[in-house]
Amino acid sequence: MTQTPYVSTEIATQPALWRQVADRFAQYGGALPKPGQRVAAVGCGTSWFMAMAYAALREDLGQGETDAFAGSEFPAGRPYDVVVVISRSGTTTEVLELIRRTDLPTVAITATADSPIVELADQTILLDFADEQSVVQTRFATTTLALLRASLGEDLQQAAADAETALTIDVDELSKLEQVTYVGTRWTVGLAHEAALKQREAASAWTEAYPAMDYRHGPIAIAQPGRGVWVFGEPPAGLLDDVTATGATIIHHPAIDPMASLVVAQRVAVAKSLALGLNPDQPRSLTRSVILD
Repeated sequence: MTQTPYVSTEIATQPALWRQVADRFAQYGGALPKPGQRVAAVGCGTSWFMAMAYAALREDLGQGETDAFAGSEFPAGRPYDVVVVISRSGTTTEVLELIRRTDLPTVAITATADSPIVELADQTILLDFADEQSVVQTRFATTTLALLRASLGEDLQQAAADAETALTIDVDELSKLEQVTYVGTRWTVGLAHEAALKQREAASAWTEAYPAMDYRHGPIAIAQPGRGVWVFGEPPAGLLDDVTATGATIIHHPAIDPMASLVVAQRVAVAKSLALGLNPDQPRSLTRSVILD
């Protein structure tokens, strides 16, 4: 590509957007779950991975039982106080069908004001300022997670500053790795899955993602020189030593917020895509939204 991809520009806006939702949290907070409520968080693809991160973090912070589901896998009949549905386009078939068939209170987080989800959900949080031109999601997903983290009482100012640092980290050598496996613990498992998806989408690359403790139960067998293991958050005891013994490259950013490490992973995916002569804004076989007959 001769022009800068949309996704590169969108990635660079994330620190400012995280600050924006944190500063404006009061205007959104009334719609989001309250401490003690039993919550389901739902999405498809990237949105599902953000739901996973939110669910684990909410439980770990003692805010209440929280489950995360892909839109197609939501268990009908299970009781919840509220269902949080994440959809950038607001048109994804699975999440619209979920809202139509449930009697539970629903809160939709979307980037598209005139989408069907706005009419269907009981309440809507519109993050249209975080919408994207690229098919590949970056800033809408992390801005949604920043909002959800703020709703749990977290201060996002340091995370935003760390994201600015993430925009300066050299990714050239990381983009040359043949294969990368992403691992995390608790809420960062969702980030690991999202980082892996970014490389698959943008660069058609072979990537995998696992809970960090589960990584040694088989997946470590593919680790070798020229491949990488990307660790989000605090690694389990002994894991880095075990990966080092394989000769694989360890990527770990302990000094910055895990969400900022995801920003680095987004940049690696774009760099790898461009090096292969691909268009990271328009991955093959993908569209902005999956709409089924």
